[in-house]
Amino acid sequence: MGKVSKATKKFQSKHLKHTLDHRKKLKDHAKRTAGRRGNKTEEEKQAAALTKEDQKLKQSAKEEVFKDMKVEEFFDNTIDIPKMSKNLTKDTQNKNAENNSESDQQSSAEDEEDVNMDMHDLAEKDPDFYKYLAENEPDLLSFKASNPLDDISDEGEEEGDEDVAEKPVKSSSDAKVEVDMKLVTKWKKDLKKSPSFKTIRSVVAAFKAAVNMNKEENVEDYKFSVLDEKAFHELMFIALVDMPKAVQKLTPYKVGKNETRNLPSSKNVSKLSSVLKAHLPSLILLLSDINNTDVASMILHSTFELLPYFISFRRLLKELITQIVEVWSTTRDVETQIAAFAFLNNASREYKKALLEIVLKATYSTFIKSCRKTNIRNMPLINFQKNSAAELFGIDEVISYQSGFEYIRQLAIHLRNSINATTKRTSKVDPTTAYKIIYNWQFCHSLDFWSRVIAIQCNPEKENGHESPLRQLIYPLVQVTIGVIRLIPTAQFFPLRFYLIRSLIRISQNTGVFIPIYPLLSEILSSTAFTKKPKKSTLPAFDFDHNIKCTQAYLGTRIYQEGLAEQFVDLLGEYFVLYCKSVSFPELTTLAVISLRRYIKHSENAKFNKMLQNVVDKINQNTQFILKKRGDVDFGPNNRSEVERFLNDITWKETPLGSWVAVQREVKEEKARLLRESLESDDEQGDEEELSDGAQDIEMDDDNSETEK
Repeated sequence: MGKVSKATKKFQSKHLKHTLDHRKKLKDHAKRTAGRRGNKTEEEKQAAALTKEDQKLKQSAKEEVFKDMKVEEFFDNTIDIPKMSKNLTKDTQNKNAENNSESDQQSSAEDEEDVNMDMHDLAEKDPDFYKYLAENEPDLLSFKASNPLDDISDEGEEEGDEDVAEKPVKSSSDAKVEVDMKLVTKWKKDLKKSPSFKTIRSVVAAFKAAVNMNKEENVEDYKFSVLDEKAFHELMFIALVDMPKAVQKLTPYKVGKNETRNLPSSKNVSKLSSVLKAHLPSLILLLSDINNTDVASMILHSTFELLPYFISFRRLLKELITQIVEVWSTTRDVETQIAAFAFLNNASREYKKALLEIVLKATYSTFIKSCRKTNIRNMPLINFQKNSAAELFGIDEVISYQSGFEYIRQLAIHLRNSINATTKRTSKVDPTTAYKIIYNWQFCHSLDFWSRVIAIQCNPEKENGHESPLRQLIYPLVQVTIGVIRLIPTAQFFPLRFYLIRSLIRISQNTGVFIPIYPLLSEILSSTAFTKKPKKSTLPAFDFDHNIKCTQAYLGTRIYQEGLAEQFVDLLGEYFVLYCKSVSFPELTTLAVISLRRYIKHSENAKFNKMLQNVVDKINQNTQFILKKRGDVDFGPNNRSEVERFLNDITWKETPLGSWVAVQREVKEEKARLLRESLESDDEQGDEEELSDGAQDIEMDDDNSETEK
């Protein structure tokens, strides 16, 4: 007997028992079904039709075969069998061994290669025998992978196979059901009175077919077809409103200590989750086609109700969060934005471990992509995204710190590469365009966003004695922001400088951390924008709030210089008003007042000098106010608690500098309001003009058609 191959041993150890048991089950099943059918095959009918005489004739024919001798004598006689050569014996044994090894399905390809190698050896050792096989028995030379148990069969198994093969397979097109109002009404009643898995499965399948109705290539794959418009709208309402209630009634969840909805472990829950898994892609697809606030709110509410059943499907859940964040960042409807943010906020707070990190990364990356182009029209939308996303980063400060550290580190790396490109010739980055990596709206919005996150989460009132982990990000963020401001200190990028200085003022105001901002402002006074005599221009006023770069046409003009002067005075007041109640205000403003007086003394710009003198006077008045209050105290600078409680009984608006800054803010807000109103009126007028142009085009088409007639 030839050596058993490795593949055969593997098959015997792993699959042999299972195959034999399976064939035994098929045999038993065939026997049971054969008794129930009652119909016999043609061969069985012919066998039953044979008479006893025919059977006797057959029996006598069998007896005549061994009439000469007995059966025992026939088998006792020896028969000479021709012997094969040793080489041929080895080759045939190898061939049989290889045929056995081909039974293993997993290694069939390798066994066929071995067999081919053996046949090649046979052709070399005994070419005559190989030639004889090729001419007379070519089937012996063609080997294919087969199961060694395929030859073991019986009548019962063959009948069972025939029964399986004879069953017709129903195609999806044959079983297509048209959804009408009668069927939808029946589903609605069943979901309210007695919900069942069958009804929910039917609603999910019909809803999926309705959502994918516009995709022509997939229409034939669905069991249901929705053609009636009324049935379509009613089906949407049932799938989004009634079905979540029926699901909760069929498999109710339990609310934990942290107000987290948890599902019990049962067969019904797993069975229902598999059905709802097919429902989630339909909701994702429907979210991508939102054009109405009411529909968006309905979809988001329905999704949130079914969220405990979706929480285990991580891949689909990530797609769902990505789509909702896309709605939050792209829609121009404020109510839709609020609905999307409410879903993200509630879902992240309920399932922190499963959703929070995904939500934070998706919101930040999507926000950065959407703010690539910034203008006066989409700035309110971008500011809403910043403030709402900053709230999400306060759900779990530890996870927020990890994400914030990673993203701020990326900003620092970009700044370092840009600095190296402008100072080292060996840098791979083009030094003439390296600054563009930093000086763009995306980078500036990123810095401003993290300043809002830190300002909201690191507020002493919110911390309430517990220091937030996000405070460790203040120093690196401030350093990166100052580095960006001083990368190119030219008058062309003063709008960017003002934008980032406001971010630093926000951090200092809300966290109580001192940031030396005045040096960043004083550098503007020594620039060519103020030292050179400006030229006259008829250009409109430059918009510093929605631009980070000045165009070449504005450089050196009086319009741009006056705008710089207004921004400088505004930021100077906003910075010093942060410390208008501080006991150290006189010492903090001494150097700034001295430098401003020197500039006023040597400057020839009368209008700007008047504005600066007004600020200096307010600062001096506030200094005298603090000195007067400070003269009545009986504690020293070492007493930190008393220093922090200094002038806590009054508001910042009651100070001389604070009252002036409050008035300036009101004037600025009034200007912004008038600008928004004029912009909205221009948009409405543009829409009316488009409608009138469209009506005129229609009238002209009608006139042309009448003339043609």
